[in-house]
Amino acid sequence: MQIIEFYYDFGSPKSYFVDKLLPGIAEKHNAAVVWKPMLLGGVFKLTNNKSPMEMFKEVQGKLAYDKHETDRFVKRHNLAYQPNPHFPVMTIGVMRGAIYTEGTAFDVVYRNAVFKAIWEDQQKMDEPSVIRAVLNDVGLPADDILAATQTAEVKSGLIDATNDAVSRGIFGAPTLFMGEEMFFGKEALREIDDILIDKP
Repeated sequence: MQIIEFYYDFGSPKSYFVDKLLPGIAEKHNAAVVWKPMLLGGVFKLTNNKSPMEMFKEVQGKLAYDKHETDRFVKRHNLAYQPNPHFPVMTIGVMRGAIYTEGTAFDVVYRNAVFKAIWEDQQKMDEPSVIRAVLNDVGLPADDILAATQTAEVKSGLIDATNDAVSRGIFGAPTLFMGEEMFFGKEALREIDDILIDKP
């Protein structure tokens, strides 16, 4: 079975797109997805990268086109995406939560709830009270998760995950791997689909 590793940060709208669409591609090809949380801000610092909004703010027409292309992508795939008015959301808390819930019985529920809160419901998911309400609404142990995000083990786990991502050549999100082959951005979805079609 082909394994697709998906490095993500909840604060990346394109990570949300991949999260919504990659499972369908994987199922079609009998592949498996492994979600790999990392802190995008940490990746940027370690690689001297910048967000597209910062990098292209002086480029005439670039951000306007990116918005148009995003709108077109959302419409084509019938996604419930809404731009978040609090963007950029500081995601260190919810990414620590992803480290804590990784491999548990409720990791999928947690991941789905946080992506939905940020990119469909436009929630400010760097406020502990908002995080608690969102997690409680889907039946997750919000107090336990929030407490865990303050432990040394979880904090170091996110640092280690971010360093691991950079050690593999990752400079942004979303990034995917099939074996040692790296793919970047939501545009990689179509390329991965094509490659899996061609595999015997």
